[in-house]
Amino acid sequence: MITFLDGKLVSALPTQAIVDVGGVGYEVFIPLSSYDKLPAAGQDIRILTHLHVREDAQILYGFMTAAERDLFRLLVNNVSGIGPKLALAVLSGMSVNSFKAAVVNSDVASLSKISGLGKKTAERIVLELKDKLGVAAAWEAASSMHAPTPEQEQANEAVLALIALGYKQIDAHKAVRELQEKSEAKPAEELVKLALKRMAAGR
Repeated sequence: MITFLDGKLVSALPTQAIVDVGGVGYEVFIPLSSYDKLPAAGQDIRILTHLHVREDAQILYGFMTAAERDLFRLLVNNVSGIGPKLALAVLSGMSVNSFKAAVVNSDVASLSKISGLGKKTAERIVLELKDKLGVAAAWEAASSMHAPTPEQEQANEAVLALIALGYKQIDAHKAVRELQEKSEAKPAEELVKLALKRMAAGR
């Protein structure tokens, strides 16, 4: 699995980018949300990636933030009928936070406006992802009263990343909560690594 590319941005379109890594040019398909965050051509770039393997091709999808990649994986791995192209369309049509809020609030109308989705697919997204976005729902609802603490934000990011990797929400939430109780505040990326070790060891 190719997790990220470190190199120079050769060129970019709203749908794809070419990254030079040590003299090898990688074509990476991207959502509009990541296109907006790209540096100028010729500048250094680190882009997070997801490698999609088909019988006839190996395709790299790229994202400028972990939240975008996590949502892409959630859609591809958990919603029947959604492949990489449609998952990119979702990210191009709505921000990650807006998408989470729409799912949490069963806002099928907003999701249906995304190009290529349609009402039936939007309903399926809400049905199949609502429980998986439960952790996000807790702070989305609370944010109307008070913003989550940095620790809560990192915990939510870590839990969503673990769910995107295929872990059950209840197991991911438990592992992250126990890690936060036992140690000082850590960034989401470190929480994910520690939680993966913990769950792999069966503790």
